[in-house]
Amino acid sequence: MGSPLPKQFISVGGRPVLMHTIARFREALPGVTVILVLPREQQDYWGGLCRDYGFGADCLVAAGGETRFHSVRNGLGLVPDGARGMVGVHDGVRPFASVATIRACYSAARTSGAAIPVTPVVETLRHVGGHTVPRGDYRLVQTPQVFEASLLKDAYAQPYREAFTDDASVVEAAGHEVTLVEGNRENIKITTPFDLAVAEALLGRQAGAAEGVTQPAP
Repeated sequence: MGSPLPKQFISVGGRPVLMHTIARFREALPGVTVILVLPREQQDYWGGLCRDYGFGADCLVAAGGETRFHSVRNGLGLVPDGARGMVGVHDGVRPFASVATIRACYSAARTSGAAIPVTPVVETLRHVGGHTVPRGDYRLVQTPQVFEASLLKDAYAQPYREAFTDDASVVEAAGHEVTLVEGNRENIKITTPFDLAVAEALLGRQAGAAEGVTQPAP
């Protein structure tokens, strides 16, 4: 990102990215328990942001780990053994997962035990070996990736492997199939300055749409 401030704390549309992300889940799943995984050195800063912005900080907080795998496993440590229900794992810098996408992933996971959102590949894919591959055979993977709680906890009891790039890969390595759910293209992961510009535009469009809905008819 080229910023000394971690990207999840950068302000977009008047408040930190991470607050937009959490607010979207609270909208989609009223009463949801949020487990926030942050490096220890960032936790006090997050608490200060919540006070400054008047943001409800009623999240459980776990320490980040060496890799994404270890961070998720630390977060799962706050899910009681034997807990029933669904656990969704989401990137804190994906503030535009739609309410429909979030709910669809949880709904599918209740049926199959594991569900992830994906979108079609719209550009040509080329293998570095020198040939084009059929893009219709591939999908772009997003989050939230949602699983039955005990299934996910059991999967994360495996030893870490470099091949574990997301939660679905961990669950599949444990022998469970994953259901694909249609995601939403706006559900971008903010990692570059360009992504920040796109995020500002998306928030501006959403704000404009909301104003249009609330305006009285002539």
